[in-house]
Amino acid sequence: MQFKPMPWQRWVIVALMLGAVVLVFVNAHRYFVSYDSRIAGALQGGALAAAATFLGTVPVLLSQNFSQRAYDTMLGFGAGVMLAASAFSLILPALESASEQGHGSWAASSIVGIGILIGAACLLLVDRIVPHEHFIKGVEGPQARLIKRTWLFVLAIALHNFPEGLAIGVAFAGPDLDAARSLATGISIQDVPEGLVVALALRGVGYGRLTSAGLGAASGLVEPIAAVFGAALISVSTGLLPWGLAIAAGAMLFVISHEIIPESHRKGHEAFATCGLMLGFVLMMLLDTAL
Repeated sequence: MQFKPMPWQRWVIVALMLGAVVLVFVNAHRYFVSYDSRIAGALQGGALAAAATFLGTVPVLLSQNFSQRAYDTMLGFGAGVMLAASAFSLILPALESASEQGHGSWAASSIVGIGILIGAACLLLVDRIVPHEHFIKGVEGPQARLIKRTWLFVLAIALHNFPEGLAIGVAFAGPDLDAARSLATGISIQDVPEGLVVALALRGVGYGRLTSAGLGAASGLVEPIAAVFGAALISVSTGLLPWGLAIAAGAMLFVISHEIIPESHRKGHEAFATCGLMLGFVLMMLLDTAL
């Protein structure tokens, strides 16, 4: 006979899992503070993004419903935030970092341009190799139909969140901590609607409230892992900083163009998605240039 937990038992399980995650984060932060403050900062920034993703899933836990138009608008908002973050928090600092290393304007621009293309190419390769499922377009990847749809969603979410975490980590490995905090804040802001959209998408295809919210929240855990990886990689050599920033920007631009914008336009709400994108872009620009 299969065990089916009662509603209160499910909440206890969720609380225990959250407690375990917090405990792991606290211990990891203590270790990285003693090892490298830049990696500790990256872990904090990634954890903030993960917490924002969890916050976005709360309305699903509370059985709140949103229209397709509303979360298409939120997808557009997230795309705008990521687009501005790519430009102001990654590409411009990459150009500045390359110039500070003694490269001329053409060489610096070439380094950043090649890095952007490498980042996009890496995500394109992952997109082709790893089976995953878009929320609307459907299944992609070899042998994708042999894998349960839940895990296809998880893989798709990971493809979205890894470049964001990587960007946070690379930014914290750089010299401008204010820009890194601004980037982490901006990504966290867009992670709130992203977490909601993910949970709503899972809910819409038949998963329960706790499963939908749990998988949506778990998707955010990719970001602190990617942030630590990015910061650790750049810490090996400061010469890698412009490359790391540019590659992270390219990965984010790929996600915006290949995943988020098409998904936000597929149901006929292009105007609302575009308005959301403009608002998200302006908000992130203000965070990055005015604060």
